[in-house]
Amino acid sequence: MVSIMDEAKSYEPPTTKNISELDKVPTSLEVEEREFTKEDGTTFRIKVVILNNEDYRIPTSVLKSLKAILEELPDLKYFKVKKTGEGLKTEYTVITLD
Repeated sequence: MVSIMDEAKSYEPPTTKNISELDKVPTSLEVEEREFTKEDGTTFRIKVVILNNEDYRIPTSVLKSLKAILEELPDLKYFKVKKTGEGLKTEYTVITLD
């Protein structure tokens, strides 16, 4: 049995990584929607993929870019995402791979 003290010391809050942290993303990954609550009580939703038991957030701009790419390359199997900037100035570039 584990004490509360030991459990508290080893506790790590769940985190959601960003899809740009992956070197290669299969287009066949399943997407899930997650809902979170801000400190002010409002809720928001994000799209995530799960890889190796880790959640990776998919920004809406990535989905928009990937949609345009898939219209031209419908058989695309892999892509990666390059992230530049921080906060409101963050930009994502979708790069095709195969």
